[in-house]
Amino acid sequence: MYNIRFHGRGGQGIKTAARILGNAFFLAGFEVQDAPRYGAERRGAPMSAYVRAARKPIQQRGIIRQPDLVIVADDSLIGIPAAGVLSGIRAHTVLLLHSATPSETWRRRCSLGNPVVLLPRDVRDMEQGDTPHIGSACVGAATRLMGVVGREHLAQAIEEELAQLGPHVIEGNRATALAVYDAMAAHSGLVSEGPEISALDYAKPEWIDLPLDQARQSAPVIHGSLTSVQVKTGLWRTLRPMIDYARCHRCSWVCGSFCPESAIAVDAEGFPHIDYEHCKGCMICLVQCPSHAIEAIPETAAQPQNAAEEQP
Repeated sequence: MYNIRFHGRGGQGIKTAARILGNAFFLAGFEVQDAPRYGAERRGAPMSAYVRAARKPIQQRGIIRQPDLVIVADDSLIGIPAAGVLSGIRAHTVLLLHSATPSETWRRRCSLGNPVVLLPRDVRDMEQGDTPHIGSACVGAATRLMGVVGREHLAQAIEEELAQLGPHVIEGNRATALAVYDAMAAHSGLVSEGPEISALDYAKPEWIDLPLDQARQSAPVIHGSLTSVQVKTGLWRTLRPMIDYARCHRCSWVCGSFCPESAIAVDAEGFPHIDYEHCKGCMICLVQCPSHAIEAIPETAAQPQNAAEEQP
């Protein structure tokens, strides 16, 4: 059985990518499971999706703990422990990354002996904000890496899963997926089916046991204030809102009120300032700004710019 795990951020099409891959497997004659895993988070939040495919009925359920292929649409997730990108990988597990960093560097950073494959250069060289078809690119590469799903099955799966979005969207995603499929020919068949997992090897999930309250009636108890400040949700961001203060009219009650995370503060002169440690990059402030003083730039471009400004 093939066990494939996708990792990405909300808004990158990872849920849809898993559905496309699952459908392509089904069209090729496989039994299939596919399911996303995420909460109520907004755009940019780490999320994952799972695909199982086998030539016989699949008895397993739940999340994939021991993947044969790990697909990472955003390499910044590798450094976030909660994302669990490297969780459960085995010696034969293949990593497929959307990254501009060489595969040898990733093997060294993560102390890996596993095969690490990068998406084709024409996809990697694009900024994260300019890759609307990154999910389809990952599916095209994953399909070729396994070598058991034909090009025609991939194209048909995209047409069926994106049918409601219109011919223009279908054509763009299909072209990207097929181009990446062709470009990855040298890696065809690199991913193999993993061995069957015995029930004797079952390991309990890493749950946290919470004791019951010693009371007749239980109620929420907050033991410390401002605990959400410690959660740096700015790590979810792929696009960063930037304020052009030359165009800002100081109507901060607009952007500040619409910000769903209260990540916009106002200084003594009435100018808004964004708390980038907790801004999730939803871009609501950009849409609501009446003077168009806020623009969005890819996070990958903003970080080097900040580092240069901080140097003395």
